[in-house]
Amino acid sequence: MKGLLDVMGQTFSGGVPVDKLIDLVVGAGGTIIRIVLTLILAFVLVKASNALIDRLVTQRSAEGEGRRFMDERKAKTLRSLLKSLLKYAIYLFAGISILNELGVDTTSLLAGAGLAGLAIGFGAQNLVRDVINGFFILFEDQFAVGDYVTVGDAEGIVESIGLRTTSIRAFSGELQIVPNGQISKVINHMGSAMRVLFGVTVDYRTDIDHAMEVLTRDFEKAKTEIPDIVEGPTVLGVNALGESGVELLVIAKTRPMEQWRVERALKKRIKEVFDREGIIIPYPYMQVLLKRSEDEPSDGRDGKAEGRGAATA
Repeated sequence: MKGLLDVMGQTFSGGVPVDKLIDLVVGAGGTIIRIVLTLILAFVLVKASNALIDRLVTQRSAEGEGRRFMDERKAKTLRSLLKSLLKYAIYLFAGISILNELGVDTTSLLAGAGLAGLAIGFGAQNLVRDVINGFFILFEDQFAVGDYVTVGDAEGIVESIGLRTTSIRAFSGELQIVPNGQISKVINHMGSAMRVLFGVTVDYRTDIDHAMEVLTRDFEKAKTEIPDIVEGPTVLGVNALGESGVELLVIAKTRPMEQWRVERALKKRIKEVFDREGIIIPYPYMQVLLKRSEDEPSDGRDGKAEGRGAATA
């Protein structure tokens, strides 16, 4: 374009032939067409990227299987941020392409921008690492809002996932804020089913086969009466021979985050069915010997007493 203006000035002053001016005009027309096509392509790319972002974020903000991938507020924030980033990136490359068409040397401009970006990167590398890791967490679906996770020393329920930090609510109530850049290993306790595993102790004098049969019959009813059970419950058999009784092992699978409630319900049922069937749940007992000193007068008793005491499990 600059060459065209120079030639036009020389032509009007009588220094350049008209045919050369025509060639330059034709060349400038091609440049203008390429600039217009670049702008149109940039506009189409922005529209297409916006539609793709809307689709991806909507999928991750939908609820299903009792699990929410991303809360609506965070979904809106992420949608807006991604659209802005892609829009500016597309327009930046389009602008550089247009400057090249106009004959502007963009190499020096890019070099200056690179040095500035490098300086900023050194000063904010932790922030950049947090944001990048936040993107991977969100789009790889490593964990989601409502999941029970362990991240380093933090353990609890995920309350929110941001681009820079993740908030985890501990079972004791504390809110733990973890920078995304520090999340290197995640244990996600959520899955299609959670396991319930515990022992039930019966007295040594109990018929083990009868006790297992009683539990199996009651567990058939539990499958329909406790809706959060997805598999089992099942009596696996004898697990241990303890000091006061024989331990039977019980296993079941439940919906996510329902394992504790189901375990409590099963233990209650076991106590009730054992009471009905006369099956004894043993407890430790002890003998207490009362010794008198030589100076203490005898009352005619043998000084021996036997008692029982319950011990906590």
